[in-house]
Amino acid sequence: MVPKIHKRGQRTIGLLSYLYGPGRAEEHVDPHLVASWDHSAPDPGRDPEITYKQLQQLLDQPLALLAEDERPTKHVWHLSVRNGPTDRTLSDEEWGDIARRMVAAAGIDDPDQGSGCRWVAVRHADDHIHILATLVREDGNRPDLNFDAVRVQAEARLLEQELGLRRLRPGDGTAAQRPTSAERHKAARQGRERTAREELRETVRQAVAGATGEAEFFDRLAAAGLLVKTRVAPSGDLLGYKVALPDDRNKDGEPVYYPGARLAPDLSLPRIRERWSGNGRQDGAGLESAGLLGSTPPSVARRRTATATWEAILLIEHRGDAVVAAYIAAAGEILDALAKTSAAHTREGLRDAAREFERASRSHVRAARGHDRALRRAARDLVYGGPALGHGEDGATTAMAIDMLFFLITAAGHWHARKGHAQQAEAAHRAAQHLRTAYQAAAEQPLAVLHRRGRNLTRPMLQRQADAVRAAIPGLAEQVLAEPGWPALAATLADAEAAGHDPAPLLAEAAALRELGTAESLSDVLIWRLRRTADLPADATSGPVPQSVPGAASRTPHVRQPRRGR
Repeated sequence: MVPKIHKRGQRTIGLLSYLYGPGRAEEHVDPHLVASWDHSAPDPGRDPEITYKQLQQLLDQPLALLAEDERPTKHVWHLSVRNGPTDRTLSDEEWGDIARRMVAAAGIDDPDQGSGCRWVAVRHADDHIHILATLVREDGNRPDLNFDAVRVQAEARLLEQELGLRRLRPGDGTAAQRPTSAERHKAARQGRERTAREELRETVRQAVAGATGEAEFFDRLAAAGLLVKTRVAPSGDLLGYKVALPDDRNKDGEPVYYPGARLAPDLSLPRIRERWSGNGRQDGAGLESAGLLGSTPPSVARRRTATATWEAILLIEHRGDAVVAAYIAAAGEILDALAKTSAAHTREGLRDAAREFERASRSHVRAARGHDRALRRAARDLVYGGPALGHGEDGATTAMAIDMLFFLITAAGHWHARKGHAQQAEAAHRAAQHLRTAYQAAAEQPLAVLHRRGRNLTRPMLQRQADAVRAAIPGLAEQVLAEPGWPALAATLADAEAAGHDPAPLLAEAAALRELGTAESLSDVLIWRLRRTADLPADATSGPVPQSVPGAASRTPHVRQPRRGR
């Protein structure tokens, strides 16, 4: 159940005309009262003799108790209460009870507090009602509406439980603004699957991903085909921006612009600048002069992403809240960049994951920018590496990166849950489910190659790798050896051995550095950890991994020592 308090108005009859009218797209059906301040209040929807004007005059009568200069400028209070698409259809009696409890919770008309304001609740659809109230009490005093939005939200949570409706997670005021009903109807008329606001939010998020300054950000917006306007102070300083879709026009044929802050709280220009404040000395121009932009193969960008993500996973539970918030926000940038540059067969799952995780990327914990530099640079590598093919090293490193991201997103959800951020934790959980889908699409071909190679290993080689598993992870060995993915893991252990590594210690390190409880397949997770740690090609049919990857493990025979304190 979603209660929404709309902007206050000054024309009671104007809102009544809308509530009882056909709607903007003939969507209003059988408008009628379900409750009011007085059980005998007239209903223009059911009594043809009653006019909107008569009901308006009754609602506004308490205004006459005040001198004109004492009356509130905007005296019309408007609350809509909407159920979810999976909720059962409520009766008029149930909606009437909801309306009475909502006005009491808000402070509009609480029977325990004496005379209240005059109000009506109109139903013109199965799934929602509108409540209109005049903001002067029957005794001429003003209602106390401090924190009315908080109170009606709390009442909605109680009603969901009592009425057996889908229970929403409590929010913290950091969510992006929902599209209005007018925006949804407009999108339907235009044949859009999503509203202009939602399309713009996603495009701006992708433009921000890994960007290092204003010029680059605005260039990306223009390249994405958006119309952009900036707000400049008399001093010449840039104050803000707004964007529009070229084909989204108002009735006068003019583009409909949205400021960044109306798309999402963290897309205002000041909040975006906070991301750039942690870039360090190497800005976009420095990267271009170093030849690192536009020359990174997609597979290398994905391997860098996997490395940066893995390092964040190891640190996220041992850093302060502000640093963790920075990691989580930067993880959202990586998801946006990966979705933007993904191959067709993984694109939908990654885009769905990015859209869901957008809610998890914000909370009231302010991010300490700078600590997220490696993750943001990985997002930048993905953008400038360009679209990846869905096969070969591109496809395999995509699977590797998604696998690492799954664990980072899961860790982010656990952190939000510990902090009581219910909506963010739920959003991270949904994003992780979409990442599973994307991973399965990306990993199918490279794992099939490894599986065939593992099945063709000689019996002595296969036994040696099984012994390594039993020595490295004795508590999990039998589970791993029984999994369908065991032949692919055996092939990876054989590759590591051929590259000069001792498989058992390498596998022990890969298993110990992070929990495996959330993995659907232990073999899959260990394969990608081993191939990243041992610097093996992600695609078993590919040649050596390019040595331009910063931080790549040396190919000289060695055994990496486990990191301490992680």
